[in-house]
Amino acid sequence: MTDGSVAIIQAADLQYKSGAVFHPYRQDSNFLWLTGWNEGDAVAVIQKTGSMLGDYIFHLFVKPKDAREEQWSGYRNGVQAAEDVFNADEARSIDSFGAMLPQILESSRIVYTDIHPHKTPTNAALAKLFSSQGPRPSTTALQPVINKLRVIKSPAEVANMRRAGQISGRAITEAMKRVWTKEKDLHAFLDYEFTINGCDGPAYIPVVAGGERANCIHYTVNNNTFKDGEFILVDAGGEYGTYITDITRTWPVSGKFTPAQRDLYEAVLKVQRTGVALCRQSANMSLDDIHRITARGLVEQLKPLGFDVSLSTIDQLFPHHVGHYIGLDVHDCPGYGRREALKRGHCVTIEPGVYVPDDERWPRHFRGMGVRIEDSICVDDESPLVLSTEAVKEIADIEALR
Repeated sequence: MTDGSVAIIQAADLQYKSGAVFHPYRQDSNFLWLTGWNEGDAVAVIQKTGSMLGDYIFHLFVKPKDAREEQWSGYRNGVQAAEDVFNADEARSIDSFGAMLPQILESSRIVYTDIHPHKTPTNAALAKLFSSQGPRPSTTALQPVINKLRVIKSPAEVANMRRAGQISGRAITEAMKRVWTKEKDLHAFLDYEFTINGCDGPAYIPVVAGGERANCIHYTVNNNTFKDGEFILVDAGGEYGTYITDITRTWPVSGKFTPAQRDLYEAVLKVQRTGVALCRQSANMSLDDIHRITARGLVEQLKPLGFDVSLSTIDQLFPHHVGHYIGLDVHDCPGYGRREALKRGHCVTIEPGVYVPDDERWPRHFRGMGVRIEDSICVDDESPLVLSTEAVKEIADIEALR
């Protein structure tokens, strides 16, 4: 941000499932990262006052303490804590935001914000200001600015993600040891294991898919049954200290691979190992580069298995990108390019998959199989740090669990 600019960030609203039934509160990731504040009905304003690093004023507008409302809805930090605990330079009630904003913006030339006008008091104040006559600052998107700050993870952030990966990986390995007949039971087991072992809870609704349902990339109904001879595909992870892990493992319902299952799984695993090894700064690779290498690798692995596939048609079996950034969000830093060279502190997934429709185009013994193998990885200088290593993925290790 330049001298004379202002950033305005709004806290997330409480989301409702139905009627008066609300979801657990989840703060906007940018707001949480910048402020640490984990309550709704709040706005942060960062006012750049000079060219030096510390030349700024941090304003925080929050809900004030209210004994009666807190009796119903729980404890609030309040205005004073916004200064004393959360280090705001100036803290005020959210009710004063509309009156104070014009004063803050009086000498501003540019406003960074991603707030769009709709029917909330916060956005109404912004809409009124920017629709008024007379001189007013120009606006530009804040997300690209924050992406550059958030995409490189600090050691503390990596430690949280490593802990999430450790707990989640152990839970998935524990699940592989057991015999499952229902997707919903395995779903419930994973949620329980994540939470009881120290995670805040699941990071996202998991994919727990048996057989051909694994070919639906975001299958989350999780209400069918497993049949012997099929694969189980689980895409799941826990959240620790609001940081997530993202893991996918595929294993046979029986615990033992058939020859066809072994061939297809090993093809995906070989390519996944290659992708993981490239997650180091010294490789000078982007996620897009790794995706292209993955696509070529899958073609090379699948042709000897009887698949009539080429680089131009591999997306029929591998329709998604090989990876994405992770952090506070499962798809972290939205809009940050996958063509950027990976640097130390980037945290990403590597998740090749092959999804074979029950279709005459493909070899009969592979039809209906879906295999994906995914790890969460932190990029380092010379080697990747695999954050989810506790989730076993070698065939011998999976079969040894039962």
